[in-house]
Amino acid sequence: MTQSVVVQVGQCGNQVGCRFWDLALREHSHVNKKGIYDEALSSFFRNVDSGRSESGARDTTGGKIQSLKARAVLVDMEEGVVNELLQGPLREVFDTTQLITDVSGSGNNWAVGHMTYGTAYREQIVEQLRKAAEHCDCLQCFFLIHSMGGGTGSGLGTRVLNILEEEFPEVCRIVTSVYPSAEDDVITSPYNSVLAMRELTEHADCVLPVENQSLVDIVNKIKHMSYRARSGSVIKKDCTLISGQGGVSGAEKPFDAMNNIVANLLLNITSSARFEGSLNMDLNEIAMNLVPFPRLHYLVPSLTPLYTLADVNIPTRRLDQMFTDAFSKDHQLLQADPRHSLYLACALLVRGDVKVSDLRRNIERLRPTLPFVSWNQEGWKTGLCSVPPVGHSHSLLALANNTCVKLTFVELRERFTKLYRKKAHLHHYLQVDGVEQGCFTEAVASLSSLIEEYSQLDATKGHLTPDTPRLNMAS
Repeated sequence: MTQSVVVQVGQCGNQVGCRFWDLALREHSHVNKKGIYDEALSSFFRNVDSGRSESGARDTTGGKIQSLKARAVLVDMEEGVVNELLQGPLREVFDTTQLITDVSGSGNNWAVGHMTYGTAYREQIVEQLRKAAEHCDCLQCFFLIHSMGGGTGSGLGTRVLNILEEEFPEVCRIVTSVYPSAEDDVITSPYNSVLAMRELTEHADCVLPVENQSLVDIVNKIKHMSYRARSGSVIKKDCTLISGQGGVSGAEKPFDAMNNIVANLLLNITSSARFEGSLNMDLNEIAMNLVPFPRLHYLVPSLTPLYTLADVNIPTRRLDQMFTDAFSKDHQLLQADPRHSLYLACALLVRGDVKVSDLRRNIERLRPTLPFVSWNQEGWKTGLCSVPPVGHSHSLLALANNTCVKLTFVELRERFTKLYRKKAHLHHYLQVDGVEQGCFTEAVASLSSLIEEYSQLDATKGHLTPDTPRLNMAS
């Protein structure tokens, strides 16, 4: 059985991570009634006898769970979120050796996170990553969770990504990046995002981009569905949208529901690694089959049905509708419409009571309506996990390598350019050791090159030139 390690960086990364661990425990407890430490749990949790050292002493408990510890490394240059976690219901899932914190924060400055803290904490980060890796029998993947707009998430998050590539070059790196909306209240977020984009493009195997505005829209849709389903109804406190504050004590916060949607994305993408299924998909296969060109590794996620995120009384829609919705703009976690752009490849990760024949039938039904590149008409990857989300019969996560992501990057570049033309706030970055103005020009040049690569695919309608490498997709 393979294992994966989750690396949470910054406030957003740690809040989303809290949600993931809370929801994952909920799923495993629903399936694992006997409290036995099994292969499913071992994929993301270690079983530690709290009365012993972790020196490798033989297990005499008969496989019973002693104390579950998340395979995670938590990094934040402010203590607030991590301290809340240690005081909340998930405090026993982590120990202090897994945490790396400071007190002052990165001041919404990529350079402080990447250069200052990245240098000061490098050895400590490497040590914790190595410890996490040593506790794995077969390390398959690192999941990095961070945001793009702040200083720690964008700066230190991408520095951790560089460290992962240096220290574990053979281990897959899947990054979940939360992008700021155009109305973001961090004025320097365009700088931070563009500087981080260069690192993501060069050092990640796959990036799952998620936009704050899309999360807001989905939360509002779910609430509307709840009210429409039953007059005066509310989303239940223990549903997967809210989930008991996701392991953090205190009252529900404005971003909690949004963070939970991202956590559900991670639940679905890891479901085949955690549970059995007739078409289990290896995490390495995501990069292998969905990324035809190394830099074009941004996969647009969508989740359906939306009501699986909230326990509301809504009549179950036809199974076919779930597949149709996965390709509509209303279900994307990015502000984009993939149907009007070009698909390079697409993965469908289905959970629950769904037959392989249903999966194949819907692919054949949808194939004529989706514009795929001419050289990869068979560019579908499928996974079918038998364990559905708690309280529901089925769900679907679609991951589309689609040129529609270009629009997000173009808008980001425009916001960057407005600031950079005025040299606004630039001095805060240039006074950090190791940062020169060339860092900005190189970062925006990298982003422009990425945009151009997507534009060329759109312009040629996917026709190959003689020297363009082909992609061999798995069936």
